Amino acid sequence: MKVAVANDHRGHALIEQIKAIISQLGFECVDCSTPSDQPVDYPDTAYIASSAVAEKKADLAILVCGTGIGMSMAANKVKGIRAALCYDELAAKLSREHNDANVLCLSGDLIGSAAVRKIVETWLTTEFVAGRHLRRVKKIEAIEKGDDPREITTSQ
Repeated sequence: MKVAVANDHRGHALIEQIKAIISQLGFECVDCSTPSDQPVDYPDTAYIASSAVAEKKADLAILVCGTGIGMSMAANKVKGIRAALCYDELAAKLSREHNDANVLCLSGDLIGSAAVRKIVETWLTTEFVAGRHLRRVKKIEAIEKGDDPREITTSQ
């Protein structure tokens, strides 16, 4: 599995830990990260990594900025992306199991190193369970196309 990573200047320190976790889990890292803590605009880096997922150059992506909020907002503007901002293991697990999230957004300022390891490991090793959740993901895709999600009634 290929995992793209990107960050802004406030996520620089954390992205190095995340790259190591990806490698330790045996996954390939597609490095779109910023090489220093010099100011950079998060929409730029969010776009690069999210586009890699949307274009199938990576399977998943992990983005880090100060709070994770900006990265999440920017990533979710890329067609085909379901980015989840997660601050704990449970949110990470459910974002994959129920929402089939393909981008994980994290805070470089608000989450400790031990928590990040658990969140990233959980997120990368959890599979989408589909079932009743598939219909809901299809509804998200309908919204993205400009369609009314209420027209989706089965797992189509």
